[in-house]
Amino acid sequence: MVDFNFFITSNYRKLTHKKTFTFSAPSNIALVKYWGKKDNQIPANPSLSFTLSNCKTITSLTFTAKETKGISFDLLFEGQPKESFRPKIQKYFERILPYCPYIEDYHFTIDTQNTFPHSSGIASSASGMAAISANIIALEKELVSDKDENYFLQKASFLARLGSGSACRSIKGEMVVWGKTESIANSSDAYGIEFDYEVHPNFKNYQDSILLVDKGEKQVSSTVGHELMFGHPFAEQRFSQAHQNIAKLKAIFASGDLAEFIKIVESEALTLHAMMMTSMPYFILMKPNTLEIINAIWKFRNETQVPVCFTLDAGANVHVLYPESVKTQVQDFIANELSQYCQNNQYINDFVGNGVEDLTQ
Repeated sequence: MVDFNFFITSNYRKLTHKKTFTFSAPSNIALVKYWGKKDNQIPANPSLSFTLSNCKTITSLTFTAKETKGISFDLLFEGQPKESFRPKIQKYFERILPYCPYIEDYHFTIDTQNTFPHSSGIASSASGMAAISANIIALEKELVSDKDENYFLQKASFLARLGSGSACRSIKGEMVVWGKTESIANSSDAYGIEFDYEVHPNFKNYQDSILLVDKGEKQVSSTVGHELMFGHPFAEQRFSQAHQNIAKLKAIFASGDLAEFIKIVESEALTLHAMMMTSMPYFILMKPNTLEIINAIWKFRNETQVPVCFTLDAGANVHVLYPESVKTQVQDFIANELSQYCQNNQYINDFVGNGVEDLTQ
C-alpha cells in the first residue's frame, strides 16, 4: 500500500522575497502502455517509458508572498494568457495542496511554452506537469532543510502524477518504470523510478522520430479513455499482460535482443488501440495515414532487416524507434518515404534523454 503521507510537508519557512525558477521537462514515450487508472491517479497497470530530449516544455514559475491564504495564479502560454489551460492547473494545485500546503502563501505566475504541438498525441500534459512540478519542488527546497535529493526527486514525480499520470515518468531518464510490478525492485504506484538494471549498448541513445500525422486536438481525451477501462471486457488480461511485458523487456534490455524488443513494443502499441476500439463507447484515434506508416515500416524492415519499429501513444501520431547505429538509414527512409504521410510533412527527430533540467538564471 502506498503511504502518501510520506510526502506531506508540515514544517516550512515562509519567504517574503519574490523569486523565479525555470525548468524544462521532456515528453516521454511508453513502451509498455499505461491505460486505465484508479482513484488518486493510481495506475491500473505498470508502464515503462523512454524519456525524450527535444520534445519538452519550458516553464517559469514566479512566486510572490501574499497575506491571504488560497490558491492564486496567473497562467501564460508562450507569453499570452491562456484561460483554457486554467482548469487543469487549478485542479493540479488542489490535488497537491495536502502535500504542499505552502502554495497557499504565494501568488504564482506560470509562463510555459512547448517545443512541439500540445494535445497532438505527443505527451504534452506529461512534460507540462513535470515542468511545473519541478518548479514547485525548487520552491520547497527553499522552504525546508531536512530532506535529501532523492526525496525531492520522488516527490517531484509524485506531484507530477497528480497533474497527469504519465508526467511522473518525465522527471528522470533514460528509462522509467511507473507502477508496482514484481520484476522491478522499489517500483511504486505513487511515482516513477529510473530503470536501474543492465542495459545493452544496443539500447543506449535510442532514437525516436515522431511523425505528426494529425496535430489537431484528439476527439477523445486520454482521461475519458482511462475511465472506459472500467468494465472493459479485456481489462484484466491487458493489466496482466503489462506486468509480463515489463519482465520480458527487463531481460531484453540486458541481452540487446532487438527482434524481441520490436515484437513487444509494436504489440503494446496495437494493444493500446485495440482497448480503445473494444471499449464502450468505442473509438478510433488512428488515422488512415497512421496505418500507411505502419505498413511502410513493416515493408522497409522486411526488405532491409533494419531494426526499426513503431509505437503509438493515445493519438494518430507515430513514434518511429531505432538504434543509433542505423540513424542515417532510418532518417533517410523517413524523409524520403514516410514524411508524405505527415501533416505538412512535419516530423521531429528525438532521442532518449535525462529528464528535467534546471534552467533558472
